[in-house]
Amino acid sequence: MGMRSLMWILWPSFLAAAAGSALIFALIDPLDVAIFGHVPSGRVGFYTVSFFVLWVMAGLSSALTAYLMPKVEEDEDF
Repeated sequence: MGMRSLMWILWPSFLAAAAGSALIFALIDPLDVAIFGHVPSGRVGFYTVSFFVLWVMAGLSSALTAYLMPKVEEDEDF
């Protein structure tokens, strides 16, 4: 996998994670959330962890899409 493929995977997943984080920021108060009985101590940590979880999930989705795409033979002139 080249740098271009990595860019095709990570950039859209970053944008999707940013949009998802904005939605979480607007709709969820972290102090009202209990995860496995544990209440997060701060808002910033909750929002940071949620952003990275969303980024990983969107990245895996993009990577799966890139993996399942039909292979196109590249022209050797480039």
